[in-house]
Amino acid sequence: MFDKMSGIVKFFIFRFHKNKFWAFTQMGIHKKFLYNVKGLKFYRLLGTGGKTGFGLYPDFKTYCFLSVWENKSDALFFIEKNKFILQYIEKAKSVRVLSLVTFQSIGKWSGINPFLIDLDDSKPKNQKIAILTRARISPIKIFRFWKSIPKASKEISKAKGVYFYKGIGEIPFLEQATISLWNSVEDVKEFAYGSKIHKNIIRKTKKENWYLEELFCRFYINNDYYLK
Repeated sequence: MFDKMSGIVKFFIFRFHKNKFWAFTQMGIHKKFLYNVKGLKFYRLLGTGGKTGFGLYPDFKTYCFLSVWENKSDALFFIEKNKFILQYIEKAKSVRVLSLVTFQSIGKWSGINPFLIDLDDSKPKNQKIAILTRARISPIKIFRFWKSIPKASKEISKAKGVYFYKGIGEIPFLEQATISLWNSVEDVKEFAYGSKIHKNIIRKTKKENWYLEELFCRFYINNDYYLK
């Protein structure tokens, strides 16, 4: 298995109104529809947190689909022709798509790093940024982790330049991730290095070994659009 797999990243955000139960059931059966999809190198269908976005209680109206592709044509064919994604487009109230280009990826997700770093240095410094974090939490540290969430959520809500943030996850409580969208790299750095609460939480995760596995990624947002 390659350490870094592919460079075409599509992140879907589905919001539901009338079909929330259908969306919830897909979390348990979706894999059979995604077996052997041409060009699909890595994917995760993810639930989301309620309230401020990082809550323990799920947001049953919102789900996300992270996908990594061999090439652009396979990703486009999936969006236009694949029955799995077409069902989501039909049943969701809104479908938002982020086309992402990786410029930093550290760590692993299920034993691999699925994101190929784009070495093109020509990207403008003021281009909008997506940050993805993911961790598999040690069961003995789960209370410490969730105790820190309200402070982390409040802190990011006040951050300069952030215009979207959401807790996402695979397995409730234990396998958690976040996605956040920012106006610039400078805004991300200001939050990362300027927030005492954020720095303190990061320091605790390292010192106390909260995570069995973790991943941190930064992406340029090449496109941000709605399918409906």
